[in-house]
Amino acid sequence: MSRPRACVLLLSVMAALRLLPRLLPVSRTRLVRSHSAGAPVSVPARIAEKRRAALLGGGQARIDSQHKRGKLTARERILLLLDPDSFVEYDMFVEHRCADFGMESDQNKDFTVFGGSLSGAHAQKICKIMDQAVMVGAPVIGLNDSGGARIQEGVESLAGYADIFLRNVLCSGVVPQISLIMGPCAGGAVYSPALTDFTFMVKDTSYLFITGPDVVKSVTNEDVTQEQLGGAKTHTAVSGVAHRAFENDIDALLNLREFFNYLPLSNRDPAPVRKCHDPSNRLVPELDTVVPMESTKAYDMVDIVHSIVDEREFFEIMPSYARNMIVGFARMNGRTVGILGNQPKVASGCLDINSSVKGARFVRFCDAFNIPLITFVDVPGFLPGTAQEYGGIIRHGAKLLFAFAEATVPKITIITRKAYGGAYDVMSSKHLRGDVNYAWPTAEVAVMGAKGAVQIIFRGKETDAEAEYVNKFANPFPAAVRGFVDDIIEPSTTRIRICRDLEVLASKMQSNPWKKHANIPL
Repeated sequence: MSRPRACVLLLSVMAALRLLPRLLPVSRTRLVRSHSAGAPVSVPARIAEKRRAALLGGGQARIDSQHKRGKLTARERILLLLDPDSFVEYDMFVEHRCADFGMESDQNKDFTVFGGSLSGAHAQKICKIMDQAVMVGAPVIGLNDSGGARIQEGVESLAGYADIFLRNVLCSGVVPQISLIMGPCAGGAVYSPALTDFTFMVKDTSYLFITGPDVVKSVTNEDVTQEQLGGAKTHTAVSGVAHRAFENDIDALLNLREFFNYLPLSNRDPAPVRKCHDPSNRLVPELDTVVPMESTKAYDMVDIVHSIVDEREFFEIMPSYARNMIVGFARMNGRTVGILGNQPKVASGCLDINSSVKGARFVRFCDAFNIPLITFVDVPGFLPGTAQEYGGIIRHGAKLLFAFAEATVPKITIITRKAYGGAYDVMSSKHLRGDVNYAWPTAEVAVMGAKGAVQIIFRGKETDAEAEYVNKFANPFPAAVRGFVDDIIEPSTTRIRICRDLEVLASKMQSNPWKKHANIPL
């Protein structure tokens, strides 16, 4: 994380994140009385004592217990995540204000103290750092390991959560917000991550749920484990609440470092660019044969992405959820880009409710933070059926359409094979202000597939008519002659074309009509 101004403001619901600063020399020593023994103690000595207590958190026994569960302490996480000697802590001496229930003897706020539960003072610290993040334009990373609101503080803790939620909303689209769930998060603790841009989890040790298994059992009589209810597998593959899961704390933190480098610092900054050793004029010969001749045969769109982007590095987002759509970050000639693509290996790449929402949220993030979009299209349409219709595919599909139409960042589309019907319109077509649209020779841009079309147009004469329909419509030429496709290109030249176009589009300036905000079909 060495790019210029690569600062980040970090908050943690495990809030003992203090690295011991060097004490400044003092020219005059003040003495105070020890509350326990009455002996005079210098102010520097008392400060040092407070720092030592803060560094120890809930004590060595609780730290050892944290390690036995396969988890790092808050401080260990910070040391692994950030550049050496780069973390400067604020508000080290802030303490909670409740002296009930024996809490007066234990003032630190990490998972080794009160399960990382949130106090009013803790919320005040988080809000302060988030306000500063907006002011200076720095991303916010939250390392979450919390039991939720601190029951002993009652409504003050609940008010603290509401204050944090407000900051999450005000930060949205201004600075990137990332949540890394590193332990159990329940109740109010789950909603702040849900409001951030990306939520990552740690397998087997992190959980997200509104209420735990005991409450679920008492209310619905369901027997469910923590893992089944809110574990990493549940939220990355079933609910879509989390974007990726990692093997352990170390794996998660190292991946977070990698991920952070794809992001700009704020909405005032361009997408980051790093030195590239992968030639921008590199041909990719294997792409000329990657798409099968049989239009119903599957291939892996991820392979295409890997072969085109810099160094074959692709940080996929939500790889286990709505797998018929791939989204993630890569670089082209050193420049960060957002990648979307239909995945023919899963449901033939059809758009459905979950893939539409997944794609829409990703497009809106990239647009908010000046990240160009590259879309690979092989889509036979929207997934049919009563389950999709009853679930609101019309409304949810419109979210993806809305996101592409609203986006003003550079948008480049490559149609690799099918681009049928309304799904063609949705996937960043020229009509939704796409900047450059390419088609491969294998592309088919049409209202629908040949078989379905001829059954409607040529009833009883389908055999004779299908080849004629393919010749006339199921190819890239009808779109190209109308200017809806800018060029029909050899697949092997795709990387070269994209890199050149991104250079041209780097100075793109486009805006939407003034409005308080749009009304996306939620």
